This record gives sequence, C-alpha cells and structure tokens, in this order.
Amino acid sequence: MDKLKFAFYWAASCGGCEIAVLDIDEKILDVVEKADIVFWPVALDIKYKDVEAFQDKYIDVCFFNGAIRTSEHEEMAHLLRAKSKTLVAFGACACFGGIPGLANVSDRDEIFNLVYKELPSVSNPDETTPQETYSAPEGELTLPQFFDTVKALHQVCDVDYFLPGCPPTPELIEQALTAIFEGTLPPKGSTLAPEKALCEECPLEIQEKKIPFIKRPYQVIPDGKRCLLEQGIVCMGINTRAGCGARCIKANMPCRGCMGPTPEVTDQGAKLVSAIASILGVEGEERMTEKEVEALIDQIKDPLGTFYRYTLPISLLRRKVMKK
Repeated sequence: MDKLKFAFYWAASCGGCEIAVLDIDEKILDVVEKADIVFWPVALDIKYKDVEAFQDKYIDVCFFNGAIRTSEHEEMAHLLRAKSKTLVAFGACACFGGIPGLANVSDRDEIFNLVYKELPSVSNPDETTPQETYSAPEGELTLPQFFDTVKALHQVCDVDYFLPGCPPTPELIEQALTAIFEGTLPPKGSTLAPEKALCEECPLEIQEKKIPFIKRPYQVIPDGKRCLLEQGIVCMGINTRAGCGARCIKANMPCRGCMGPTPEVTDQGAKLVSAIASILGVEGEERMTEKEVEALIDQIKDPLGTFYRYTLPISLLRRKVMKK
C-alpha cells in the first residue's frame, strides 16, 4: 500500500502542539511506517512554494495547530485546505482561538502601542512599530498583516475534524491516528474526543453545597477529595469536554477549559457563570444589598480570562467592540 501523506502547520500558538505530536513516544515509529510527512516547517526544510506546487488534495491529512492571527496564517489555512483531503484543527488554539484569542479585547493599534511603546521595559524613543512593507536596496521587504481579530481555524476555512486540548493528549492523538489509518473516522465535523463533560471522569466527590466565597488556586490548599468548585475554586469541568484524563485536577489544579465546550453548550463561559451563580451565596442572600452582591461577584478575578480563556473567538462575545 502507498503511504498516506501527512502535513503539520503551526500558526498562532505556543508550539506545544508541535511537541505533542512527539508525545506518543515510540508509536511515532508506527506513524512513519504508514505515512510520509510532506510538510512540517518546524522540522523539515520545505517552502511554501513547494506546497503551492502540490496537486489539490495531494495531502491526505493536515494537522493545523494555532489560531489565525495574521494574513500569513489565513493564506496558509486556505492553501492547506485546498491541498488536503482532510483538515484537522489540532489543539485548542485552532479549535477555539485559544489563549491568543484573549487579544480580542484589543485591536492591532492597542496591542502595538502597548508592546512597542508603553511597556516600562521598552526603549523605543522613535516609537517604531512593525511595518508591512519596507523598501530596501535589495528590494521590497514584507511582513504579514497583523489582524485586529483572532479567529479559530473553522472561522476562515472548512474544517473536517477537531482535536482539542492544550495540547491534545497522547491518548487522543493515538486514537485519532488509529481512526485515520483504519478508515474509521466519524462523520465530518466531529470532535475527536468524548462528548461527556469532564465532571463525569473527575475523581473528586460532588456534594452540591453552596459556597460563600471564591478563592484563587494559590489561596487555598484543596483537600484532594471534594469537588474544587465546591471548595470555592473556579473549575470549568462542568462545561468542558472530557478526554484529558482530568490531568490538572489530579494535580490539585482546576480545569481551565482547554478541551472546549461539550456539544450541548452554546457558550462555555456563560455556562460556567450560570453554574457559579447556582452555588455561590451566603445565608440570607435574598436580603443582600446591591453593594454586597457586587462584592460577592468581585471575588472572581479576571472573569473574561477565567470564563473564556480558550474560547473567546467562538463565543457569543467574539471580541470587544472597538470605538475609534
């Protein structure tokens, strides 16, 4: 049998998904036995022009990690879509926008002003910022356009499958590869992870009691047996897809939602707000003043970064409206 042809691409992300590919350890040998990697910029010296020369659908499966932050990312998304039979959004950033998507509370100008002009550690008296074009003696130099808005991969092109996680776990990667090699992939549009919520595979006990406070993880030592949310630690397991093996929770850290929402959840952040509202309260809360209620809510620090850490670009909010 002819080998399958795989491609890997890295857009706006930390690079952890690139390493995750190697986290399957010795099983990588099974992969290279059954597939040739024809494009992988982080590991192979293959140019974009080489990909452009491929026939359409030449690549059997492309694993695309990272959000769409620049024009280069968007161009590569369209190019790899055209050249691939199957396009997989690999990791939280490609699936949902991820951590880079939190930049949607700003636009390009605000980000550039902060990074290149306003930070105390920056010495830039001429207030120079990156330019998209520059005329040099050797010719015109160009940089990709930096977009105002970060997007998930499926917001710019058609995606066949979603493999979530920050990064996807070795177990999920192995399962996906097995399905590819055996021809047992689910219907197009499926997420290659369990549909149940993380709470269903969490080892901690749920007692369903109200809590009088919200604590940040460094402020309390969890007892290791009881639900973290019921101990006042914001945990997103209630509205987050399972499949990670509850790795963070087993290390006494709350779920941050990197597997994305379960299928029935429209907005991951709004779902958690509802869950917290149902358990956060004190004796006589019906008699609390508006100021006391605000003080209770203020216990949640950085609500946007907490509730939408990975999913702001695909949420109902999408981004902050910028008024010029």
